[in-house]
Amino acid sequence: MTGQEDSQSGQPEPAGDGGSDMTLWDLRVTVDSIGGRPVCGLSVGDSFDVTQSCRLSIPADRHFCLYALAAVLPLLPAKQRDLPAADWLERDNLVACPDPDERLVMRITRTTRRPLRSADLT
Repeated sequence: MTGQEDSQSGQPEPAGDGGSDMTLWDLRVTVDSIGGRPVCGLSVGDSFDVTQSCRLSIPADRHFCLYALAAVLPLLPAKQRDLPAADWLERDNLVACPDPDERLVMRITRTTRRPLRSADLT
C-alpha cells in the first residue's frame, strides 16, 4: 500500500509503480474430523488450498467432496481478509459439511499473506 489516501473516498490509493494495493491471506481448508460414516471418501487431513485470491488447488490424485466444498466456499472471501478481533469470523475457523450422516468438520487456516493488485482481479 502506498500509505496515501484518496481525498474523495478515504481509501488507500493503488500503488502507482505497479505494486500491490491490497493484501489477502492464502488459505488451507483441511478435514479436521469425521464423526459419522465417511460416505464421500474424504479422510481426516485431506485438504485444498486457495491462493492468489481465487485459485483452488487440490493435491494430485485426491478429491474434495462437492457438498463439503459448497459449505465452506461462502466463508473463504471473508477469511482471506483481516477482520476486527471481535468479529466472530475472525475467531471461528470450523465449518460443518451439510451431510448429517457424515458429520464432517473442516478447518480454515490462514497460511500466507499475499500482496495483490486489485486491478489484476477485477
